[in-house]
Amino acid sequence: MKNIISSKLKNAINNKVILITGGTGSFGKEFVKLILKKYNPKKIIIYSRDEFKQWEMKNSVTKNQKKLRFFIGDVRDYSRLLMAFKDVDLVIHAAALKHVPIAEYNPIEYINTNIIGAQNVIEAAISAKVNKVIALSTDKAANPANLYGATKLASDKLFSAANNLTGSKKIMFSIVRYGNVLGSRGSFIPKLFHLKKDKKLTVPLTSNEMTRFWISLEGSVNFVLNTILRMRGGEIFIPKIPSIKIVDLINCIAPDNPKKIIGIRPGEKLHEVLCPEDDSYHTLEYKDHYVIFPILDENILFSKKVFTKNPVNEKGTIVKKDFSYTSKNNKVFLKKDEIKKILREI
Repeated sequence: MKNIISSKLKNAINNKVILITGGTGSFGKEFVKLILKKYNPKKIIIYSRDEFKQWEMKNSVTKNQKKLRFFIGDVRDYSRLLMAFKDVDLVIHAAALKHVPIAEYNPIEYINTNIIGAQNVIEAAISAKVNKVIALSTDKAANPANLYGATKLASDKLFSAANNLTGSKKIMFSIVRYGNVLGSRGSFIPKLFHLKKDKKLTVPLTSNEMTRFWISLEGSVNFVLNTILRMRGGEIFIPKIPSIKIVDLINCIAPDNPKKIIGIRPGEKLHEVLCPEDDSYHTLEYKDHYVIFPILDENILFSKKVFTKNPVNEKGTIVKKDFSYTSKNNKVFLKKDEIKKILREI
């Protein structure tokens, strides 16, 4: 199946125009690097607000740089999006405000970017006749306990429902949801490496019980690429990824530093959730991922029939009614030696 997907991906990407909102972030950089290495797109457009980050990214790309275009703009600006989306085949929507505590203090800014910005992307994509749109989500959108998660849940709902607005236009919207990305900007790992430099510095630990999902940047990009072929429109795609205990991660990076239990911060969860139990009645399990499919015309049986087999002929089965996919009940946990091996690779 991987070979089939790989061969079909070339047809889906080669000679196509791809745009990434928030493209100077960790995902965008890895996405561009992989696409330029393995495929032959007609053009990749980086759409983001920060000119300095665009300049840095442009100077860091050495291969096929002529295929890159940099477009300064904000997802809050519909007219700018509409201009940027002209002749675009595929949009990856990665732009978002993501810091949990800052969201609690500045809620309207997160609403304007993560919700209003999402709707702007949808309307601009429909008007510009884009073929496919994939929105990146987060585990925090599942049963949200903070404002950031709530804005991303609203964004997910907008992108799923956007398929009802397309009319006769051949455009699909889907969502990809995953957990923490290994080594991404703002993640806990760079902070741990910084603290490791001075063994007197204290490492903050929320709880000895805390668990998290873990996915590499390359893994997240590859999963999104596979979604291009798997999507019918409206689904939330969730990869099967391992979990880690945060205390194990700390002991692998900074074992000699003192630890201090600081307790759960406002809006923080002890364990991550990717598939909530409330959605189990419309969640399908595939070999390497889950799909939360939309309910079409409130007909669960019809919807299940539509989404059980995806466009690359992978078949899913409905999960048990009390099923949930959390970092605590995950079947796969990384052991310390596995964590150390991955850390060496990055």
